[in-house]
Amino acid sequence: MSKTILITGGARSGKSALAERHALTLASQAVYIATAEVRDDEMAERVALHQARRGDEWRTVHAPLNLLETLRKTDGCGVRLVDCLTLWLSNLMLGGHDWQDAVQALAAALPEQRDPVVIVTNEVGAGIVPENALARAYRDASGLMNQIIAAAADEVYLAVCGLPLKVKPNEQHAF
Repeated sequence: MSKTILITGGARSGKSALAERHALTLASQAVYIATAEVRDDEMAERVALHQARRGDEWRTVHAPLNLLETLRKTDGCGVRLVDCLTLWLSNLMLGGHDWQDAVQALAAALPEQRDPVVIVTNEVGAGIVPENALARAYRDASGLMNQIIAAAADEVYLAVCGLPLKVKPNEQHAF
């Protein structure tokens, strides 16, 4: 039975490593859906570190923009790990795409997936209010995206110091 697991957390909280370990508890082989676009040396180094950590049980598919299409094409190939939604969001926003429609379409498609999907995203709204309008728009879009995907997910974890804190499912309260 398919399920969607969302893992969020701050920078360097260990969310990607947690997601990789969790995905491999669901299957011995997994598809790593990478949303990063390597545009500078720092990003190239980050990608290399992620790749070095993963073993032969991973097949990597690059999807900087076409995440929904990639999920549909890889459904039936086993567990998929999407790393990460916030990079995907920045790709959409910087490319002038309708990120709101893309997020809604992703949320609608997740319950239709046959194989599990583990998704990594950043929690970017816990810091100071950004100084410029683009950064504020990104922070706001990221927060809305995370709320929408978390609502569609079966389980949500917050990564803190490399440890997972389960935040969904919890008993639902009416507020």
